[in-house]
Amino acid sequence: MEITAAMVKQLRDSTGVGMMDCKKALAETNGDLEAAVDWLRTRGLAKAAKKADRVAAEGLVGVVTAGTKAAAVEVNSETDFVARNEQFQNIVGTVAKLALDADGDVVKLGEMPFPGTGHSVSAELTEAIAKIGENMNLRRTQTVSVTDGVVESYIHSAVKPGLGKIGILVALESTGDKAALSALGKQLAMHIAAAQPQAISVEELDQDVVARERAIILEQVKESGKSAEIAEKMVEGRMRKYFEEVTLLSQVFVIDGETKVADAIKNAEKDAGAPIKLTRFVRFALGEGIEKVESDFAAEVAATAGVK
Repeated sequence: MEITAAMVKQLRDSTGVGMMDCKKALAETNGDLEAAVDWLRTRGLAKAAKKADRVAAEGLVGVVTAGTKAAAVEVNSETDFVARNEQFQNIVGTVAKLALDADGDVVKLGEMPFPGTGHSVSAELTEAIAKIGENMNLRRTQTVSVTDGVVESYIHSAVKPGLGKIGILVALESTGDKAALSALGKQLAMHIAAAQPQAISVEELDQDVVARERAIILEQVKESGKSAEIAEKMVEGRMRKYFEEVTLLSQVFVIDGETKVADAIKNAEKDAGAPIKLTRFVRFALGEGIEKVESDFAAEVAATAGVK
C-alpha cells in the first residue's frame, strides 16, 4: 500500500512521534493507522511522545576539549534524579564529544550518528525517554577554537569529569608558553562560572539589552528631580558601573578579588612570554532561561487518583 504524506501527518499528529518513525511504522503495518500506533508503542516511541510536553529544565551540561578546540552541550531532563542516571550521563558525555564536529549547530548534532547504535543522537534520546520514563531534550551546543593558543574548560557542581550543572569554555590566542596559558584559562573559566559576564567587552554586549538598561536608569534618574545636566552625568555614571558588572574584561578577578580581568590577563603575559588575547568564552548554566512550572504535589496526586 502506498504511504502518503497525509497518512504520515495523521499518525504524527495522533502520537507526536517523528516523521521518519511514523513513515516506518506505516510501512511495517501496510498503512494500517491503528496497527502503526501499536507498532510505535511496542517500541516505546509513542510513550516517549506523550512526555514531550513536559518541562525539561534539569539534566546535565557536558564539556570536552580536544587540542585547540572545545565543545559544550546542554541535555535536559525533567528531574535531577535522571542526571544521576548512568545511562543518561553516558549519553551526554558521548554527545559532548560528537559536538566537537557540530560547530555549534544543535540540529546538525541531533542528526549525527550515535556511536554503536545505527541511529542518530535524536533517536538515541527518544529511546532513552522510553527506557528512563522522562522527557529529554538536546537544547544547545557551542564550540570554541584557537589557531595558536589554548582552550580550557571547567565544570561546576560536577557529577563526574566533564559533566555538571555549569559548563565553561575559554579560548586564549597566544604564541606563548602553553602551560602558563592553560593555568590562566582555568582561572578565567572559574571566574566566568562565578561572575556570569554577559560579554567580553562593552562592544560585544547586546545593544538592545544596553538600550533597555539605559532607559530604566534614565527613568530612575528623572524621578530624582535633578537638573538635566546632573541627570545625564548620573546616567553615564550608572552605565559605567553596569558595564563593569557585566563585561568580563572590566570585572574584578574573583581569583584575587582586586585585579580587573583585563589586567590579570596582561600580567599573565609575563609568564607566557607573549601577548594573550581572550577571543571567546561560553557559559552554559543548566536550565537558564527555561520557564519552570511550579506544581502542587498534592494536587498532582489528587488528579492522578481522579479526586476532584
